[in-house]
Amino acid sequence: MSERPLYMDYAATTPVDPRAAERMTACLAPDGNFGNPASRSHLYGWEAEEAVEAARVQVADLLGCDPREIAWTSGATESDNLAIQGVAMARVDHGRHIVTSRIEHKAVVDTCAWLERRGWEVTWLEPQSDGRVLPEQVAGALRDDTVLVSLMLVNNELGTVNDIGAIAPLVHEAGAILHVDAAQALGKMAIDPAALDVDLMAFSGHKLYGPKGIGALYVRNRPRVPLEPLIHGGGHEQGRRSGTLPTHQCVGMGMACELAGLEMEDERARLESQRTRFLDGLSNLPGVHLNGSPQHRIPGIVSLAFAGVDGEALLMALAPDIACSSGSACNSATVEPSYVLQHIGLEKSLAQATLRFSLGRFTRDQDVDRAVTRITETVTRLRG
Repeated sequence: MSERPLYMDYAATTPVDPRAAERMTACLAPDGNFGNPASRSHLYGWEAEEAVEAARVQVADLLGCDPREIAWTSGATESDNLAIQGVAMARVDHGRHIVTSRIEHKAVVDTCAWLERRGWEVTWLEPQSDGRVLPEQVAGALRDDTVLVSLMLVNNELGTVNDIGAIAPLVHEAGAILHVDAAQALGKMAIDPAALDVDLMAFSGHKLYGPKGIGALYVRNRPRVPLEPLIHGGGHEQGRRSGTLPTHQCVGMGMACELAGLEMEDERARLESQRTRFLDGLSNLPGVHLNGSPQHRIPGIVSLAFAGVDGEALLMALAPDIACSSGSACNSATVEPSYVLQHIGLEKSLAQATLRFSLGRFTRDQDVDRAVTRITETVTRLRG
């Protein structure tokens, strides 16, 4: 049997950590903790509720927040939708103006565009060439009728980090609410929503070695954020999001957060070293361009343009050996250049020649070396 391709697409999804998977398995079978957490009349429900609430505490502990500020969702896409639509509907009497950027995740871009078609006005900020949105840009876009600002903490294609701590006071001084998509940040960098002065923050379990289909929305309690629910039917999650909670998925994300809290600093240092190893290994290959900020970033995401090579051809040529991507997994079905790369001003030829490599918990140094060798060989061959 041939060797499986080297996985370098951790920004798209991560495998479930075996320690989290073990906890999840114990919630599935008839002899396990399979009850409905909302069943309050018997032991099975009580045990399931206890497991779900323990997992909520694990998520909250990683963020340093009150567990009551964590609402379970199906993932960051739902969390983003709940935050943006929920605030827009709850504050419609205050105003109909929203501020966001052109390079947000599709869950934010498409939701804001949906509201725009229904009468809300959206100011679309253009990022700097390094992929960041500056505080002064946000300040210049705020108005008396601005109800919400939505900006990501870490860009999912570039790995660049916005200065949310500097943006937040500007937003609140204008009387608006700040929502942050932090799907690519959780478990990769220290996050304290209170210190950042954030009102709403979205997360996904499968970006930090938890399962798919589970996520969370941080909802600030003091001052309480007005939020209209999107899903009705039972009043679960303090009325924010109805639906029977999947005990095994909550437990998996909770364990993933606990592990991240224990191992994040060591993991970050290792990924920083592997990133340097990867870029140094490719330094002798001419025409390689690093996209995004070289300073304000997380270590695991590396966006590279290979001049003189078609990105899709390179992606397919590498596929038997390396699993990577041409951009966000949510945008991978299109052959058009990444909208993120277009909006940071990258010329079309380089945007079409870009691949995203992302490193993670199970990446080894020898994997990095293998990738460097294969990329160098393939790019050189394609250039002819």
